[in-house]
Amino acid sequence: MVGVRSRDFRRLLASWGAASVGDGVLTAALPLFSAVTTRDPLSVSIVAVASVLPWLLVALPAGALVDRWSPRTAFIVSLVIRGGLTVSLSALIAAGSADVTALAVCAFLLSSAETFADSAGQTLLVTLAGPSELERANGRVVSTETVGVEIAGPLAAAGLFAWRPELCFLAVGMAFIIAGGLAATVTVSAERPVSSNITALRTEVLEGVRFLVRQPTLRAVVGVVGLTAFVTSGVNAVAFLHAIESLRLPEASVATLLVCTAVGALVAAPLATRAALRCGGGPVMVGALLILAAGIAVLGTGGSPWVAWPAYLVMGLGAGAWNVLSSANRQRLTPRPLMGRVTSAHRVLAWGLMPLGAALAGPAAEATSLRAVIIGAAVVVGAIAVLATPRLLGLGRAEDRA
Repeated sequence: MVGVRSRDFRRLLASWGAASVGDGVLTAALPLFSAVTTRDPLSVSIVAVASVLPWLLVALPAGALVDRWSPRTAFIVSLVIRGGLTVSLSALIAAGSADVTALAVCAFLLSSAETFADSAGQTLLVTLAGPSELERANGRVVSTETVGVEIAGPLAAAGLFAWRPELCFLAVGMAFIIAGGLAATVTVSAERPVSSNITALRTEVLEGVRFLVRQPTLRAVVGVVGLTAFVTSGVNAVAFLHAIESLRLPEASVATLLVCTAVGALVAAPLATRAALRCGGGPVMVGALLILAAGIAVLGTGGSPWVAWPAYLVMGLGAGAWNVLSSANRQRLTPRPLMGRVTSAHRVLAWGLMPLGAALAGPAAEATSLRAVIIGAAVVVGAIAVLATPRLLGLGRAEDRA
C-alpha cells in the first residue's frame, strides 16, 4: 500500500520529524554559537560557507551512490553519522576546544552526510507516497520539517543555549540517532532491482545532470532557485549578527525568529497546494518569490527589534509556498531510477551559488553595513521574481506535455 495514509509513509514522516528537530536546533545553534564566540562577520561567513559547500562538492556523487544503493539504508546510515558528529562537537565545546576551524570542519561533514540523507529521503518519499499524492506528501513533509526546523528546534536551542551551549549539540545528536531508529522500521516493498550493467560513477552523475538541464521546466525552476539561494544564503549568513548588533535583540531570543518563519511556512503549505489547483502552480510560485522579497525588505529596513519577528513570518510564507510546489513539480517530472541523481543535481545547480553568497556577505557587510546587505538582497529577489514570471507562468503547460 502506498499513499500518505500508509503505515510506512507515516513512519518515514516520523523519522523526518525527529531529524528535523535536530536540524532545527543545529540551524539555530551553530550560527549563533559562531556569532557569540567570535563577534566577527568573516568568521561567521567561514562557518556558513562550510555548511553549504558540500551541496556543491558532495551532492552529485552522493545522489549517484544513492541510486546504486538501497535508499532506506543510505538514509539510516547518514542519520547515524550525523548523530555521532554532533555528539563529538558537543564534547569539543564542553572542553573549550571548539574554535572556528573545528566549527567549520564539523559543519562541512554534517552537511556532507545530509546530502546522502536528502537524496535518499526524496526517493523514499516518492516510492511510499505514489505519483498521485506528491503535493499532499510534500505538503506534509514541509509542515513536518517546518515544525521541527523552525519551531521545536529553535525553541529548544533558545532554552539550551541560555543554559549551556554544548547541550544544544548533544540534543541534535540524540535527535538524529532517534530518527535513524525510526527509519529502520520503514519497509520498502518496491526496491530497485540491481542492474547487471554497472557504469562508471561519473557517467551516472552526468546522466542525472543532463536530464535536469535538458528538461526546460526543471531548468527554469533550478535557475530561479539558484539565484534566490545565492541571495538568501548571504542574508542567512549575517541575519543573526544583524539581529544582535543592529536590532539589539537579546542573544538567547534570536533563535526564536525561526519560529516565526515556521508559522509562515505552516500556513503557506496547505494554502499553496489549494491555490495551485485553482490558479496553477506558476502564478503561485511568482507570488511566493515576491512575498519572500517583501519579508527580507522588512528585516533590512526596520529599526526596532519588534520588526524582526513579522519579517521572518513573511519570509516563511514565501519560502513555504515555493518549497511545496517546486518539489512536487520536480518529483513528478523525474523518472524513478534517476530520482537520487536528479535530486542531487538539482541541489547542486540550485544551491551551488550558496557558498559564494555566504562568503561574500561578510566582506560586503564590512565594506558597507549589515543593513545594506539585507536590503540589497530584497531588491535582487524581487527582480528575480519579475524576470522569471514568463517562464513560471508556463509551468502548467510543461507539466501537461510531460
